[in-house]
Amino acid sequence: MWRKVLIFPFLVLIKLYQWIISPLLGPSCRFQPTCSHYALEAFETHGLIKGLYLSAVRISKCHPWGKSGFDPVPKSKKESDKS
Repeated sequence: MWRKVLIFPFLVLIKLYQWIISPLLGPSCRFQPTCSHYALEAFETHGLIKGLYLSAVRISKCHPWGKSGFDPVPKSKKESDKS
């Protein structure tokens, strides 16, 4: 319950970016999924602290001289234990 309450403001900010700012900028992310979709999934999968960390690391790699391609959100420990 608290986890969802804590990540909610970040999810709203990311959605606002996707709906308002991203269409104006055009496609510019070098990765698949895009950095904003990656951040949404990171917050939902890992929570506030790790989601924020993973999102920041991913955004820092998204520049013209960085790598590109498929870069999924790592699975949570709970998902890894099920496999």
